[in-house]
Amino acid sequence: MTRLVLVLSVCFSCLSVAAQAQSGRDLVWVQIEARPTYDAALARVERYAATLPDVAGFSLAGGWYAVVLGPYTPEDAEQVLTRYRQQGLIPNDSYVALSSSYAQQYWPAGVDVLGLGAIGSLSERITPQIVPPVLAGEQTAQLDSVDGPVDTETPAQARRSESQLTAAQRRELQTALQWAGVYNAAIDGAFGRGTRNAMATWQRNNGLEATGVLTTQQRARLIAAYTAILDGLDMRMVRDAEAGISIQLPTAVMRFTRYEAPFAEYDSTGDFKARAFLISQRGDRDALAGLYDILQTLTIVPLEGPRSLSRNSFQIVGRGAGFVSETDVRLIGDEIKGFTLVWTVGDEARRSRVLQEMRASFQSTPGVLDPSAGVPASQQLDLFAGIDVRKPTISRSGFYVDAAGSVVTTAAAVESCARITLDDQFEATLTGVDLNRGIALLTPNQSLAPPVFAQFSAQPPRLQSDIAVAGYSFEGQLSAPSLTFGKLSDMKGLSGETDLGRLSVQALPGDAGGPVLDSSGSVLGMLLPKEEGGRQLPEDVRFALTGQAIGSVMTQAGLTLRKGAQTAGMDPKDITDLGVGMTVLVSCWE
Repeated sequence: MTRLVLVLSVCFSCLSVAAQAQSGRDLVWVQIEARPTYDAALARVERYAATLPDVAGFSLAGGWYAVVLGPYTPEDAEQVLTRYRQQGLIPNDSYVALSSSYAQQYWPAGVDVLGLGAIGSLSERITPQIVPPVLAGEQTAQLDSVDGPVDTETPAQARRSESQLTAAQRRELQTALQWAGVYNAAIDGAFGRGTRNAMATWQRNNGLEATGVLTTQQRARLIAAYTAILDGLDMRMVRDAEAGISIQLPTAVMRFTRYEAPFAEYDSTGDFKARAFLISQRGDRDALAGLYDILQTLTIVPLEGPRSLSRNSFQIVGRGAGFVSETDVRLIGDEIKGFTLVWTVGDEARRSRVLQEMRASFQSTPGVLDPSAGVPASQQLDLFAGIDVRKPTISRSGFYVDAAGSVVTTAAAVESCARITLDDQFEATLTGVDLNRGIALLTPNQSLAPPVFAQFSAQPPRLQSDIAVAGYSFEGQLSAPSLTFGKLSDMKGLSGETDLGRLSVQALPGDAGGPVLDSSGSVLGMLLPKEEGGRQLPEDVRFALTGQAIGSVMTQAGLTLRKGAQTAGMDPKDITDLGVGMTVLVSCWE
């Protein structure tokens, strides 16, 4: 069986999005517009304030000015965003933004809206003031006309101005349409049917006539919304010569901290949790596949989310408690290059834009990170490149009972598991359990071909005969199971239980669920966990569930217990090989 032993260095503070007290850092806003000048923004904010409550204005780091609603709790902000969009009162490309996105408040004057805390009584606050009925298109047109002349450009004039766009500008327009959620085709600068339909959809969503050709003002509005979301993040091209990677990163919220091969790490600079890892190493397709497996064991890559591996690249999306991570890696010649972006959950609009910029700007330059970069003298088994390796909540032993890879294990190993793995590689499903007997049956989620599976003893064993227990005594710290030899003390439990056998063996907790073999290599039963509390028995007293009891549970699950022909005693080395071949590490994950 293949096993990855990850040995690398330095403790790494894993991402933690801790719950904070109700403060400005908790509050969010619904950003509805951004304007390049103070006068234009002030006109907009005053116009919105005439029809909507909770309107405010803040300056942005890029010199623009935002028009926002709030502050709200994240849950209330989503409701406000949905309600106002449905009513046509705010642009369709409005989004939820964090307080950290904004600088100086410019409206309303004399009131610290952030200091007032979250807006309460949501059902009352999101009811707009009563104004004369206006159609959604008319409402938008009125708002659009505040900071400039009415858009009178005809479709023919719009096509002429559109024809003056450069190839880069045309691709940027398609990218902005994609970001707005109306375009999902190629970013090629060719305005075919798909692009025209996307333009028409965007126009309809914003209360405009759906001509399929954006006017000069409409293009400016779309691009402004597309770029404004990055205000305050200070996206800059970072050229990391050590890693051989150039890429745009949000330098306002992260900075370089260290190299730890194969990563160049960029960590959060403040309260907002954002991190990036540039990935750089030499390798081939096998190394690419190995890295794909390893990354999914790390705490920065949650288990939930789509992922795919192809011949020359892989992508992993992980959604966990409080953060989202996205990894893009590709094989370029004999170099493996890529990145992982880790971002606070609930800030999807900015995260997707940052990710888009990182992908579009990614460039591989010659060279890879030195494999020894950051490796200290002392290495730790539970770290990979300084990043915590995800650990199971419990690991115990099990053993194969048929050629399809079905596994018998202790029920205590698989209670309340979100995910069960065999040998840390293969996922399995709980298909049968008998809590009274303490046994569970697992079915691998993919076809397996175990080298050995259990052949149960056809004859009653002799008392005081030699036995061996195969198991992962140290719960997976070693790459293979070990065998512990002992004696069969009795064919029943201390209270006369006929489905138990009493053993004299110095087994460890990790051995529970493993097979108990006799001197011929046949399986007598399954080692049960040591009972906690109550009567304290001698250290070497353990119990095993008999083969007959195991067979009863297997039959109920539609499996057949295989019995082996009785043979003469085997050499201990041969018994060891047999036990190691059929024993599997069973791990339970949250």
